[in-house]
Amino acid sequence: MAVELLQRYDIDHEVLAGTASGLSQLAWVQTTYEARLLRRAVQLKPDVITAIGGVAAAHVATVVGARSIVFYDTEHANLIQNLAYPFADVIYTPDCYNQSIGPKQVRYPGYHELAYLHPDRFTPDPTVISDFGLDPDDTFVVLRLVKWGASHDVGQSGFNAVEDVIDRLENAGAEVLITSERPLPAELESYRTTVEPHRMHDLLAFADLFIGEGATMAAESAVLGTPAIYVNTLTMGYTDELDERYGLLFNYQGDDRHALALDKAVSILENDENWEEYRERLLADKVDTTSVILRAITGRSSQSNTQAQNPNIEGELL
Repeated sequence: MAVELLQRYDIDHEVLAGTASGLSQLAWVQTTYEARLLRRAVQLKPDVITAIGGVAAAHVATVVGARSIVFYDTEHANLIQNLAYPFADVIYTPDCYNQSIGPKQVRYPGYHELAYLHPDRFTPDPTVISDFGLDPDDTFVVLRLVKWGASHDVGQSGFNAVEDVIDRLENAGAEVLITSERPLPAELESYRTTVEPHRMHDLLAFADLFIGEGATMAAESAVLGTPAIYVNTLTMGYTDELDERYGLLFNYQGDDRHALALDKAVSILENDENWEEYRERLLADKVDTTSVILRAITGRSSQSNTQAQNPNIEGELL
């Protein structure tokens, strides 16, 4: 997906390694990636190497004498943390991140998703509705199914039966658009929606509801003002906060998650809630995360606008 976006926006790039189809290939792909990144870093002599998660970034930066800046928001990704955090110079986390990393940690009032979906960065394109054969008066739901292939997803699960999800949503008067990483039963393929990566956020912004197993797309929907239902045995600090503090995302993790999530979905579709009001309250508390990233990389003073907006940030904003 990243490569598709780079090509779409004509951004010069180099792919250093492919993807791993499972844990058995992960070590080989990671080793290949780090070796190639090291070779390029030796040539480029960077001052800063930064990444989300940052396993390779932290390792290579240590070897070439660069500063490593890691951004992360997923508390249960223990493998990534154990491999990256000891080598990183600084680790930026949202202020809702529910682990303390120590003196390397900088907390900021935002989410990863606000680096690209803050209203200063993104305006949704309403033509997406007609482009997908929808009418402005249609009620539609984006249903997201994940593959469970990430290292921290192994052994986790979401919905019990996709057919039941579709039936309940359709009975509530909604059209269902499925975006899925995994194969669907033949009888459900007609629900699959192929969305170009650069149009996905337009679609989420105009949806009446997002329901799915992926935390990132749930959070993206929430910060866009679209109510999101997250069905997954895992939870994170940011999904908890979007639920408990802002009421834009609803977490369902327990054994009864499937039934409770569908009951909530029907309730949302049948009631008229002012979700934009909830979003405005969120945006009043949070910052444009891109501004945090740029300050971290360029090494500006800690007396930044971000810190001025929220003096409770832990650590030093570079």
